[in-house]
Amino acid sequence: MDTDIPATMLLEPAVIDDPYPFYRRLHAEAPVWLVPGTEVCVVSSFAQIAEATGRVEDFSSRMYHFLYRDEAGLPLRLAFGEGTQALAVSDPPVHTVHRMAVFPDLMARRMGNLEPEIAEVAGRCLDHALAESAVEFMATVANLVPISIIAQLIGFRDYDLDTLLQVAFDSTAQVGARITLDELNVLLGKSAETYGWITEQLATHGAAADDEILGTISRGVREGVLAEHDAIIILQTLLSAGGESTTSLLGNSVRILAERPALQQRLRDRPELVPTFVEEALRLESPFRFLPRHTPHDTHLGDVDIPEGTTVLLMWGAANRDSAEYDVADEVRLDRPTPRHHLAFGRGIHFCVGAPLARLEARVVLTSLLARTNGFALDPGQGPRWVDSLQIRRHEHLPLVIDAR
Repeated sequence: MDTDIPATMLLEPAVIDDPYPFYRRLHAEAPVWLVPGTEVCVVSSFAQIAEATGRVEDFSSRMYHFLYRDEAGLPLRLAFGEGTQALAVSDPPVHTVHRMAVFPDLMARRMGNLEPEIAEVAGRCLDHALAESAVEFMATVANLVPISIIAQLIGFRDYDLDTLLQVAFDSTAQVGARITLDELNVLLGKSAETYGWITEQLATHGAAADDEILGTISRGVREGVLAEHDAIIILQTLLSAGGESTTSLLGNSVRILAERPALQQRLRDRPELVPTFVEEALRLESPFRFLPRHTPHDTHLGDVDIPEGTTVLLMWGAANRDSAEYDVADEVRLDRPTPRHHLAFGRGIHFCVGAPLARLEARVVLTSLLARTNGFALDPGQGPRWVDSLQIRRHEHLPLVIDAR
């Protein structure tokens, strides 16, 4: 399909802030788009992303490059070593080993007992937020609840929450594609420092963390199931993704409600609809707009030939607004027949292991916020602001005015 979409459009600031007109153009003109002058391919349609996630031999999850923005505004690549294989960026059989090292502990052993912990942390944050009529929601609630929970779940000791939060944000900024090469190299240096801190945590506390992910990972290293390097990357990934995804989800959900007082009141009157609303918020504003794939050989998708070595961006955020897949794709609908039919948590073997946790945290926080307020709205004196990232759909600032009960 022919298109004259300029290559620089992918990283334009206006498109970063409001990508949905761009996504609609991709759907119509180039659902599989080889970005001119680059080694990047963007896939935006639901059907073709679903196909690509099932063709793991053609679209590898192994990560070989970081993306950055050059002076002309193009997405270029920084290669590193032989590529990384750890959990989300690994292929079978490595992926199977890594997932099984985390999944039983994260879900089966701990999820059933987490709700009281989440409610306690959320309650403290909301106490602070609701003490004033005007509040910056991200700083007081959305940033703090997820990083607190994931740090406890992993089993880290002797940490500062603000530092861990910045570590999570720095990690996802590395893959945001909007930074320059110099800025990327600075962040990679910080990542090396985080790697060292997690190495120390694993060595010092891993053996004693029997009921936590840190203990599970430590046992995997001792038993030879995991290499130490892979274990540390897995922990680093869980920290950054576990904090980032729910932080984005909370802010995006609250902004949607702040803009729609009738919907907000409906959920206040019928809190049993909150989980369905969370699925619509995930679909409409996917926390991770894409995840990358790598083509180990020449391949094709749709009617497009994709060369070997291409970085393929599977655009979850675009697929989740695909009018070929959803009726009234840009609207909140609480009566969709299958609310979880979206790609916000990925698809296939890399479906996010933390999805149940994100859903639980969002339900607890939103239900409590609605119960403790008569209403909330965007602050008319200062609007919300997005993080400058192609990958992350998160509010950097979300000022609200709140009528607390």
